[in-house]
Amino acid sequence: MTRRKLILILAATTASGALALSVARAHDVPKVATGFVANIICSETFVSGLEPARIFSETTEAMPGVGLITWAMDYQVDRARKDVTVTLFGLGRSHAVYREGLGCMLDHGAAPADGPLPTATPQPALLPEIAGPSIVAPQSPQLALALDRAFAEPAQAPFRRTRAIVVLKDGRVVAERYADGIGIDTPLLGFSATKSVISALTGILVRDGKLTVDQPVPIAAWQNPDDPRHAITVDHLLRHTAGLALGSSLEASLASVLEPVNRMKFMEPDMAAFAEGFALESAPGRNWNYNDGNFAVLSHLIRDAAGGHAADVMRFARRELFDPLGMHSVVIEFDAAGTPEGSSQMLASARDWARFGQLYLNDGVAGSKRILPEGWVKYSASPTPNAWVGYGAGFWTNLGDSFGANYRTGHGWPRDAFYAKGTIGQYVIIVPSQRLVIVRLGRSPNAPPAADGVFDLVRDVVAATSGTAKLAGGN
Repeated sequence: MTRRKLILILAATTASGALALSVARAHDVPKVATGFVANIICSETFVSGLEPARIFSETTEAMPGVGLITWAMDYQVDRARKDVTVTLFGLGRSHAVYREGLGCMLDHGAAPADGPLPTATPQPALLPEIAGPSIVAPQSPQLALALDRAFAEPAQAPFRRTRAIVVLKDGRVVAERYADGIGIDTPLLGFSATKSVISALTGILVRDGKLTVDQPVPIAAWQNPDDPRHAITVDHLLRHTAGLALGSSLEASLASVLEPVNRMKFMEPDMAAFAEGFALESAPGRNWNYNDGNFAVLSHLIRDAAGGHAADVMRFARRELFDPLGMHSVVIEFDAAGTPEGSSQMLASARDWARFGQLYLNDGVAGSKRILPEGWVKYSASPTPNAWVGYGAGFWTNLGDSFGANYRTGHGWPRDAFYAKGTIGQYVIIVPSQRLVIVRLGRSPNAPPAADGVFDLVRDVVAATSGTAKLAGGN
């Protein structure tokens, strides 16, 4: 197959407007596609300890349209060098390398700004322990049935590929289950649930007076008062209303490889610099557009405030967030500039993702220490105008009157629920009225909406933990 024919196949999977893309952007497609696959295989092989064949099949099957090109994709894993190379019919080649303590990074030829992290000694946790060293069996028959249903596979695609579920009630694990090869200490990729962690780190900097929510952000390229980007605030970035013309990150599919934001993620050694170089497509605060570039900029702000290097970021994150919560499995990945890949690349055990959710259930307090500033949790869950999916400030939310919030509540979610969400089936769901945190991680298609089973899971867990004997759907 020629280069031209393959690009035509890729373009045919997009909306009609995408057919007018420039030749230069179409040329990016093989590199973006292989970069996505290389990074995930590297991360989940060398951080999670999963088998590459499983990673490749489960991930590509969960992404609409990718089956058109997987036959032409080849991956090679070198366990001695700890790297992964992916090619697409000779038209694109991506190379991901593992770095101790820093996870994986796509190699674009630029020397990384930081070397391996120094060994860290975890500090005592302030959050009370959520469980003992063994897997916690469901504490009631109803919870057992809820997990049975969440892990059950339908007879035909789309498959759920549930990897881990942890349920916390009143700060203690009352049920958990894991797929084969995954355990209580296995770090699992959160994809865009990472954004909610970046939101928390941003809140800590606000608490310390190093950032403000409603003032222009200190990005050098935007400091000219005549530059319309000068008006962009932390709030705009957290809510995806900054207006940068980077395209959308809302859908994970083959078509999405054509978005400029994915050139940022899979072809650029300095993601934040790339994002910060884009013009506006709308005035800051006017329109909502879910875009990973917003969190690349926030990650740059965190890096600079922490000291300028990856090691500084990790020291700050561990001291102020992860250690107080007892989150000791966390791996955050960085680009070559030493900036966290804060839009999607944090791995943590399902229990550690649950500990993060518990911080928000506790209104930002761990033990007797306030981690997040007063009011930050309420702010995070407050709805963003025009965000039709139901989005707050770094979290998705059921508050407000958006289409997404009403759809979820119509399918059994409590109205006060808000959550961290990653593509293809990652959730950290906080339900204050029920004193619940529900973590669900897996590899499920984003569409149809019920493919990952999370609607049933939330309804079932709420029923099982609130004294209602009958699960949703009569099971």
